[in-house]
Amino acid sequence: MDAIVTVAAARDVGPGTVAIEFETPGGFEAEPGQFVKLSAEVDGESYARFYTLSSPGVGDTFEVTVGIDPEEAGPFSQHLDSLAAGDDVEISGPFGRSYYDGESRVVVLAGGPGVGPAVGIAEAAVADGNEAAVVYLDDAPAHEERLSALRDDGASVVVTGDESDLADAVADALTGDEGEQLFVYGFADFVSRATDAVEAAGGDADAAKVENFG
Repeated sequence: MDAIVTVAAARDVGPGTVAIEFETPGGFEAEPGQFVKLSAEVDGESYARFYTLSSPGVGDTFEVTVGIDPEEAGPFSQHLDSLAAGDDVEISGPFGRSYYDGESRVVVLAGGPGVGPAVGIAEAAVADGNEAAVVYLDDAPAHEERLSALRDDGASVVVTGDESDLADAVADALTGDEGEQLFVYGFADFVSRATDAVEAAGGDADAAKVENFG
């Protein structure tokens, strides 16, 4: 669907990272892990970017997490970074097939901005009474409060800034149990490293739900 949505809240959730919460428009339905297109006009120019949902649901509000590089941020990223409650943005979607579908155990491998869908999927799984494991690679992690809350709720959460730790963390997270679903979210180099780690651990990377951010 296409709609104009209103910002409910915006907050910093880590270095160069902002979580933007929108009021859910009527008829909008989406699953954790799907993505939407945000559009706006900035200084007379039209911009649009895709962002994956970082909320576990879309009941009254839904959230996306946006990384802002202060040295490379363009006009649209700067616009998103400046949003406050009451501002409007155009959305389209949802899109994507790599989403949580009630699986009994989820293992989410996240690199960089992949932490957004990772926390959303893990929170949804835990709320459903299912198991969740998150492996998050980033040397400047975001959403640390939500990751800590997931640990408190019984999820397995590994956060590391060292690429050499990835293989062991992935091997520990994968159980091979029936009903386990693997998710991978991140940029191309991370997706490649993560799927290699899955194969090295005896897992099936081809069965993963993968969202490659490019």
